[in-house]
Amino acid sequence: MAGREHRYDVTVTWAGNLGEGTTGYRAYSRAHEISAPGKPAIPGSAEPKFRGDAARWNPEELLVASISACHKLWYLHLCAVAGVVVTAYSDAAEGIMMEGEGGSGRFTGVTLRPHVTIAAGSDREKALALHHKAHEMCFISNSVNFPVAVEPEAAVEKGDAP
Repeated sequence: MAGREHRYDVTVTWAGNLGEGTTGYRAYSRAHEISAPGKPAIPGSAEPKFRGDAARWNPEELLVASISACHKLWYLHLCAVAGVVVTAYSDAAEGIMMEGEGGSGRFTGVTLRPHVTIAAGSDREKALALHHKAHEMCFISNSVNFPVAVEPEAAVEKGDAP
């Protein structure tokens, strides 16, 4: 694949040594910090079912969030180019992971459920159709080995009555 190369450098630092290191499965915390130069750190952990801290982001949530955010960024760009004025955007994204024998697992799919509000006078059908193009363009969706479904909704703001 020819094209421009982009690099992304992050540091993940384990913060979970409770004094005994990994002397046992229950002897350490799964806490870690995800950082990159010039950005606030993201507190990370494992999913609570895997002895993680529910108050911290887990890798599975971050994967689903990455897919959702990438789709949103492409969608907003495509709307701006196409003259569709988006005034609000939210996505209730969901990822499904199946745990296999021996504790390994894999994602079997992610469903994005973006709900957008567009300005009065914007084309609702075009707004919905642009989700298909955003899905085709999303770097993250193009990089995963499981299906990503998109179930968009669009509402049109009420225009001012004359």
